[in-house]
Amino acid sequence: MDDESNTMKPTILIFSQAMELGGVERSLLGLLDAIDYDRYNVDLFLMRHSGELMPYVNEKANLLPEIPEYASLAVPMISLVRHGQLRVLCGRIRGRLAAKHFDKSNLGEKSSITALTYSHKYTLRFMPQISDKIYDLAISFLTPHYFMRERAKAKKYAAWIHTDYAALSFDRAAELSMWSKYDSICGVSDQTSKSFQTIFPEIAEKVQTIENILPSKLIVKQSCLKQDDMRSGNSISLLSIGRFCEAKNFDNIPDICRRIVKSGLNVKWYLIGYGGDEERIRQKIAENGMQERVILLGKKDNPYPYMRACDLYVQPSRYEGKAVTVREAQLLGKPVVITKYATSSSQLEDNIDGIVVPMDNAGCAKGIVDLLREPERMKKLSEHCAKRDYTNNAEIEKIYALVED
Repeated sequence: MDDESNTMKPTILIFSQAMELGGVERSLLGLLDAIDYDRYNVDLFLMRHSGELMPYVNEKANLLPEIPEYASLAVPMISLVRHGQLRVLCGRIRGRLAAKHFDKSNLGEKSSITALTYSHKYTLRFMPQISDKIYDLAISFLTPHYFMRERAKAKKYAAWIHTDYAALSFDRAAELSMWSKYDSICGVSDQTSKSFQTIFPEIAEKVQTIENILPSKLIVKQSCLKQDDMRSGNSISLLSIGRFCEAKNFDNIPDICRRIVKSGLNVKWYLIGYGGDEERIRQKIAENGMQERVILLGKKDNPYPYMRACDLYVQPSRYEGKAVTVREAQLLGKPVVITKYATSSSQLEDNIDGIVVPMDNAGCAKGIVDLLREPERMKKLSEHCAKRDYTNNAEIEKIYALVED
């Protein structure tokens, strides 16, 4: 009887890349925890069964086997020769060359996503089917979205937007073709959705907002564990978490911190994360003489004790879809500062559950200094955060609607 009722449930397939430390990955944990498994059968396909967050994947979700061709997209190209993945290698080389040509012809200040997009576009033909099932809904949770639409069978397909497309450089024709094949396109904030609709008006009617769902029980539980790295003594502890990349703007933190110290405040600014910009950040730390003030803690499987310990959480991003780390800090009752990136109004309510400061370094530093000098204002921000529900668990109903509509 159980087997019969199990086969009658609607089926959902969720596709993502891996479970590395990141906001998208933690929001995937939240989504998997929020699903009612008495109502739905869920298969999860990850390109790579790797990452520090793998142990926290909900056991009720059926993790499909790793497929070598998909896993090979994130390894050094030389290793593809050893493992006989020559067709995938050819696709990756073709994609890299095409991306270099596109980026050279479209020089600008915006961050380019063509390398990743073309990597998937040009290897698609060599990728096997993900599953032989026909699903009621297939969700591609992280761009690029070529594989889910072409290598899984479903009655409906949905793809997620986690970033502000207005801040990126990309091949519009290739992206439009990729996104157009989906029935629903889901932005993680209203501003993210609107930005996407402005850039792709041809498919604007497919777009809706489904906000990130946070794994609140895990966050609160892990925040109570011990941490030994963040010992500020008499100094004020600032914290930022994210990938060391252009979007997060961590390379400007040393200059912002220098300005804060110059104002007379005794601060230490801790950075948790990893990525290609690490050397650049270290160079900026040295240039600004902030070796004792800006401290790189590296990767942390569990960043939440640091969130609980900090005096102020700061997200100085150049652009965001909707920063998961900001919501996590708010969930833990922390005062938060974010820069005025394009989607910042979707992130928090200014002067209620956080502060929005100017993007430029001088304005950002002044906004932080002004807040730190008003303890009562800091306290009120924390109190407002404590009263609000940042889990977004109700958003799961929108996903159910995608299945049942």
